[in-house]
Order: sequence, then C-alpha cells, then structure tokens
Amino acid sequence: MIDLLARTPSVTPDELTAHLTPSPRYDAVRFETYVPNPAYPSQAQAQGALESFVRNPPVPKAGGFRLFRRPARPEGQGLYLDGGFGVGKTHLLASAYHASEGRRAIMSFQDLMYLIGALGMTRAVDAFRGHELLLIDEFELDDPGNTHMANTFLGQLMPDGTHVVATSNTEPGALGQGRFNASDFQRQIQGIASRFVAQTIDGPDYRQRGTAPEDVLSAGEYAAWVARQDPRTLSVVNHRDLNRHLLQVHPSQFTPLLQGVSALGVQELIPMPDQNVALRFVHFVDKVYDLGLGAAFTGVRLGTLFDETYRHGAYAKKYSRCLSRLSELLREARA
Repeated sequence: MIDLLARTPSVTPDELTAHLTPSPRYDAVRFETYVPNPAYPSQAQAQGALESFVRNPPVPKAGGFRLFRRPARPEGQGLYLDGGFGVGKTHLLASAYHASEGRRAIMSFQDLMYLIGALGMTRAVDAFRGHELLLIDEFELDDPGNTHMANTFLGQLMPDGTHVVATSNTEPGALGQGRFNASDFQRQIQGIASRFVAQTIDGPDYRQRGTAPEDVLSAGEYAAWVARQDPRTLSVVNHRDLNRHLLQVHPSQFTPLLQGVSALGVQELIPMPDQNVALRFVHFVDKVYDLGLGAAFTGVRLGTLFDETYRHGAYAKKYSRCLSRLSELLREARA
C-alpha cells in the first residue's frame, strides 16, 4: 500500500513543462468519440469550430511595426469555448491536442498559474515560445494576481505566433465578475477577451446523466471497494490527515504525489471551513480525476464539504466542478 503522507515530492521547474499532454482520463478521446447532444446544437457547432481551428489554423494577423523594420512573426489567434460543467469541453480540448501537429501543450489554467509562479514570467513565456498551439482548460480569473499574470503571459506569447484555445465556464467579457473588484482590472480583462473568438457550448452536466448526484460510500460499500483494489498501488488516507499534508505540498507537485497510485480511498470526509484548505483539496480532486484514478470516499455528505458562502463566492465554480467530479468518481466506485 502506498502512503501519501510519507511523500514530499520535488519536481524541478524544467520538469513542470516536460509532459504537458492529455491526462490519462482523456488520453484516448478524439473528435470522433465526442457525441454531441442533439437537443443542444451548440455542442456540434463547437466541435466543428474547434476541429476546423486545429486542422485548418486561422490566417494569423500581420505583425505590428517593429523598430528597424525587423520582420515580425504573424500573431497567434485564440478560440474560447464557453460552457457549463460536464458538456465535454475538456474532451474537445484533448481531442484538439491529438488532432494537431507540431509543438503543442495542454494544461489547466490553474496549472499554468502555478507554473508561472514557479518559473517566473520570463522563463514561462520562453518555455512556450515557438509552440504552435497552447490549450488551456478551465480558464478563470479568480483574483487580481492571476488576471495580471494571464494578461501578461498571453500578451507576450501570442504576438509571436502561438495559437491558444481556452475553455471556461464564463464568457470572456465577463471574466472576473463577482470574484473580485473586476472593474479595477477591466482594461486587462478586456485585453484578454479581445484575443479570443468565443464559441458557446450549452447543455446539462453529462456526469449526472439525469440522475441525482452520488453521495459517499457506506462502510460496507467502502470495504467492498477496497477489497477489489490492488494493494500494491492502493493508497488509503484519512481526510483530515490528507488536508494537513496538502498544505505542505505545493499544488504543482500533486501529480508526482500521486505517482504510481491506481486507487485512492479517502476516509471520513469532513467539512472544510478554511478556504485555503478547501482550495487545496479541490485542486487535489482535479488531479485524481484527470489521472483517471479509482477513488472512494466515506464521511459527511458531499453537500456539506464546502461552506455555503464559498459556493457562492469568488471560487464558486471551482467548488461546483469539484462536487461534480466527486460525484462521478463515486459513481465509478459503485460500478
């Protein structure tokens, strides 16, 4: 059995950019395996728009004036998929990675922010300079810091010819609204939005499939789930202990923290009144989900994990996505 609490991974800044490929959960997806909901035509439209963007890249804008008439590279273009949870945005983004050629990278917006923090802006831009395509999942401006970093990063990278596709739960012009004093950063927000053509994707959360959200496992269900796992690659941890450990591990190290784990059991889920603790747990769940790990949970009901004020505050969409993914993980555990 693997003891997560005994692990303190350390990945160098250069290693952070070495394997920015689709996560195991999305490694096999393709445009051909995306099944648009016929009740929501925008899903097929988004699929077509993204596939065309990747297979027939848009004609770049001409570069601007350069001192001493040094020729400028054509400016990269942006496509922005705006839709709710569980409409297949990540599926489409990973499909774009597989369908494209040349240098490309895929990561979540939060991973990009952690990467910029670890590398510094100059090294982060240099790491992706020369990429033909950058794919950013769950683009969201939660605070002034990441607003400034995103605007600076895109403003330095895209003029040199890198195309960017982003997915989000918020239309580009409304980024930051309700999360912080966005009016003070409107110029930066509009600068980000102006780099993208928006494509809306409508539809319900496919993870729920018309059923009620799953809840945590009973003691009997959990014991049966553990018995089905390979003990050599199983990790079992108490939620309170896990939260303490996650505060000691930088979020950019959560993937190496889970290296070699095939199944994770988290016992005795408890409410998280500390938002710093809650956000670390949310990012950890994102990694468990993206890595395609089996996971099972016991303890309090999912609806009580996060304080109600958090679920309607600046990070509301992160918490909603986490609950959606926890519900799907639990459904998979029962299956």
